[in-house]
Amino acid sequence: MTPDSPCPCGSSQGHGSSHRSFDSAVLDYGHCCQPLHLGQPAASAEALMRSRYCAYVLGLEAYLLESWHPETRPVGPVCDASTRWYGLKIESSEEQGESGTVCFRATFRAHGRWQTLHECSHFVKQDDHWRYHDGEADWQQLQPGRNDPCPCGSGEKFKKCCA
Repeated sequence: MTPDSPCPCGSSQGHGSSHRSFDSAVLDYGHCCQPLHLGQPAASAEALMRSRYCAYVLGLEAYLLESWHPETRPVGPVCDASTRWYGLKIESSEEQGESGTVCFRATFRAHGRWQTLHECSHFVKQDDHWRYHDGEADWQQLQPGRNDPCPCGSGEKFKKCCA
């Protein structure tokens, strides 16, 4: 991934700014999640969530662990090399003081099967940094029809793409 590549999180708003862009084009990685991956604090719980999704896409194990709250941080690896992430959709995002909740849906393929993860993640602001604390997750297998759009985002029908 280069800084000029479209950011995997799909954001059209910079994570360091508080204003919305009227341009709906996806930001490039260098102006979106890369600064957070390099140590810049996330401006919001949603920005941290997007940067964590991007880190899963890129396999940035150290960032994922660093952005996890120490109370709930796992000891072992959190990335699985057999998992490929294909899309993120933020369903809701809210903050109240030092806590935030972001509900999202992510599409991925693991061990040859298409799946979706729906999660409402809880975040805590600690030492001026948002941290992932925990979440309620629901994994479901996707069974796209032959004529459905391919979940990989190619724009092709499933039967002509990843089927």
